[in-house]
Amino acid sequence: MRVILAEKPSVARDIARCIGATIKHKGYIDGNGWAVTWAFGHLVELVEPDKYDPALKNWSLAPLPFIPNPFKLRVSRRKGVSEQFKIIQNLFKKADSIVCATDAGREGELIFRYIQEKTGVLGKPAQRLWINSLTDSAIKSGFGKLQPLSAYDNLAAAAKCRSEADWIIGLNSTRAYTVRFSHGQGVLSIGRVQTPVLAMIVKREREIRDFKPEPFWELKTKYRDVIFKHQHGKFKKPEEPQQILQQITNQPFTITDCKDKSISQPPPLLFDLTELQRTMNRMTGMPAGKTLLVAQSLYEKKYISYPRTDSKYLSDDIFPQCQSTLTKLGKKYSSEVNGVISPLKRSKRFFNNGKVSDHHAIIPTGVIPSNLDRDAAKVYDIITKRFIAIFYPNCDKSQTEVFGESVAEPFKATGTRVLSPGWTDLYSTKSKDDGQILPAFTLREKGHHLPVLTDGMTKPPSYYTEGTLLGAMESAGRQIDDEELKDAMKEKGLGTPATRAAIIETLVKRDYIYKKAKFLRTQSKGEKLIDLLAGQHTLTSPELTGDWEHKLKMIEKGQYDSNTFMNEVSSFAEALISQVKGNASPIGLGQCPLCGKSVITGKKGGYGCSGWREGCMFRFFGEQFGVKLTEDHVSQLLSRGHLSRIRKLKIDDETEIQGYITLDLKTGQLSVITKSEKEDRESVGSCPICTGSVLEQYKSYSCSSCDFVLWKTIAGKKVSPALAGVILSRKRTLKLPGFRSKRGKRFSATIVLKDGKTELEF
Repeated sequence: MRVILAEKPSVARDIARCIGATIKHKGYIDGNGWAVTWAFGHLVELVEPDKYDPALKNWSLAPLPFIPNPFKLRVSRRKGVSEQFKIIQNLFKKADSIVCATDAGREGELIFRYIQEKTGVLGKPAQRLWINSLTDSAIKSGFGKLQPLSAYDNLAAAAKCRSEADWIIGLNSTRAYTVRFSHGQGVLSIGRVQTPVLAMIVKREREIRDFKPEPFWELKTKYRDVIFKHQHGKFKKPEEPQQILQQITNQPFTITDCKDKSISQPPPLLFDLTELQRTMNRMTGMPAGKTLLVAQSLYEKKYISYPRTDSKYLSDDIFPQCQSTLTKLGKKYSSEVNGVISPLKRSKRFFNNGKVSDHHAIIPTGVIPSNLDRDAAKVYDIITKRFIAIFYPNCDKSQTEVFGESVAEPFKATGTRVLSPGWTDLYSTKSKDDGQILPAFTLREKGHHLPVLTDGMTKPPSYYTEGTLLGAMESAGRQIDDEELKDAMKEKGLGTPATRAAIIETLVKRDYIYKKAKFLRTQSKGEKLIDLLAGQHTLTSPELTGDWEHKLKMIEKGQYDSNTFMNEVSSFAEALISQVKGNASPIGLGQCPLCGKSVITGKKGGYGCSGWREGCMFRFFGEQFGVKLTEDHVSQLLSRGHLSRIRKLKIDDETEIQGYITLDLKTGQLSVITKSEKEDRESVGSCPICTGSVLEQYKSYSCSSCDFVLWKTIAGKKVSPALAGVILSRKRTLKLPGFRSKRGKRFSATIVLKDGKTELEF
C-alpha cells in the first residue's frame, strides 16, 4: 500500500478522486492500492522550553541563552489533531512507501517532515508530489512525474532552520527583555521578522511626528489653456518669485522648444502573492490576510494556480497551455480575450525559467468559477485580467515637453497622449502619469499668458498602509519603484509572501500597532520596545534580517550550509543574552532625539545621552516644571513626545498652569502645552452636548468636559476613530454591515446620534 499525505481534507479528496481511491474511512480514503490521508496544517510542532528543562518554566535570566540540541517535537493540542495524527501514524507504519502531497512550498515541506519524524518512519521510501494547481489534469500530471523526497532535502533544511531560528530568537530575546525591562508591564514579545517590521513602522511614525512643514511657492502661467511651471521649481521664499511675477505680467509668452518622446509601455508583470495583496489593498482596501484567504480558497476550488508564490514569471512549459486557457476564459471574458494578439507570442518578459523558483506566477487555470462572493470575484477578476494582459500589445504613448519663456524666465509644460491603448484597454482608470493633453505648438509663437504665484506647505511621508508595508517588507525597507529591480530585491526581503500578512496581524494582536482607517499606526508599547532595542541593531534592522532570509533561500538552493546558519543564530542569541546580563542598563530609557544613542540616568538624578563623551549635548535635570521625572516618565517622553497625565506645572516662580510636559523629538527641547492645546491635537470631533473635545480612550470616545460617551463597540461592530468622527459631525452614518445580535445573527443598520446617545436605525 502507498500512502499519500495532503495538507487539508479538501485537497485529499481531490487527489483521491484522481487516483481512483473511493472508499471513505475515518481520517482517510483508500482504494486502487492507495490510501489518502490529511493533516490540519501544522499537526506537529516544537515543544515548549520546560519540556527540555523544568527550570525554564519560570522566566528568569539565569538559564539563558537556551538552545536545544536536538530540538524535540510534539503533537499539537488543537482539537481533533491527536486523533488524526494516530490515523496518519498507523497508515505510515503499514505503508510500503509514502507520498508527500502537502502544499508545495517551505511551510508545506515543514508540515510533512515534522509528521514524518514524529511518526518514526524516516527510513521508509518517500516521494514528493509537486504541483502548481489542483485541477485534475495538474494532479494527474504531477503523479506522472513524482520525485524522490530527497530531492527536496534542501527545502526541508531551510524550513527547519526558519522554524528553529525563530524559536531560538523568540524565546531568548523575549524572555531576556521581559525579565530585565518589562517592570510589570507584560510580555515584551520579540521576533526575528516581526521586530524589524515594527521598527520600520515606528521609524515612519516618528518621521511624520517630527516633520516640520515648510512653506514653498510655485510660479505658474497659463498659455493657450496649458499650465506651464517655472523651471526653478519650488521657491523657499516668496520675494524672488514675486519679483519675477511682476516682471512677466503683461509681457508676451514665447514658445522656445518642443520635444516629443515615444513611449511603448509593456503590460505589467504577473502577480506574485505580495503584489496581489498590495494591489487589492490599494484598489479595494482588502486586508492582506483576507486576500491570502480568498486566493487560497480560489486555489482549492481549482480556479487559480498556487497563490503562495514569490515569482511573477511563468516557465516556458506553461506557454503551450495558454491558448487553451484563454479559450476557456473567453466564455466569461469574451471582450477581453478578443483583444489578444493572435497567434500568441512567448515574451521573455513573462516566460523566464530562470526567474521561476518553486512556483510560477498566479494565473487562472481556465476553470470558470460560479457563485463567487464579492471578495472572491474581485480577486479572481484582477488575476485573470493581469494574465490576459500579457498577450495584449504594448500601450504606445507620446510624451511631450514644451518649453517657453517670458522676459527670459524659463517655463515648461509636460503632457502625454495615448496613441494606442494596447493592454490598458482592459482597465478603465486613467494613468496618473498621463498628465494634461497638449495642443500643437509652433516654435517661436507668442501670445498673452496669465501668470500666477501659488503657495503650499511641504508634506511628511505617508503612514504605512498594509499595501505599502508589504512592499517595504519585500524590499527590506528600501524604497524601490522599478518593478523589475524590486523583483530582484525579493531574496533579501523580510519574511515570505505567505507569512507577511500574518506578521502584520501579530503586531496588531500584541498591541504594538493599530489600524486607523487604512493606515498602520504605532502604540506606545511598540515604540517603547523599539527604544529598548536601540542598541540591538540586528533585531531591529530590516537589512540585516533580510540577509538572514536571503541565507534561508540560499539553503533552499543548496548554496549555504544549514549548520553554519544555525551556528550564526546561536552565536547571536548568546551575544544578546550576554549583553543583557552584563549591563545594568544596556539599552537605557529610550533613543536620544539628537544622535540616536541610548538615554540613561545620570549619577545626580538627571537624564542624558549615553553618547556625552562623543559630544552629544542632550541632557536635562530630573525635576522639570515642578515635577520630579521618573525613569518611566522619561521613557514616555522619548517614545510619545509627551507625558500621558495632566499635571499642575510651574512655568516660573509666579505662574502655574494645568498642562502636559512635552519633548520635541527633533530638537530635544522640553516644554509644556495646555489641556486645550493637547485636546485640539488629539480630538476626533466635537461633543454633541457641550461642544467640548471628544478624545479616544481605551474602550470609548469620551468628552473631556462632560459625561458624553461614544462606545468603541456597538452591537459587535467596532467604531474606528474615522467612523466616530463621521458620527459626531454628521449625526448619522450610511447603512453599515457588520453588526451582530445577542444571538449571533449578523445585520446591517445606520448609527444615529440623538440627544447625545447613539441608536441603531434599520
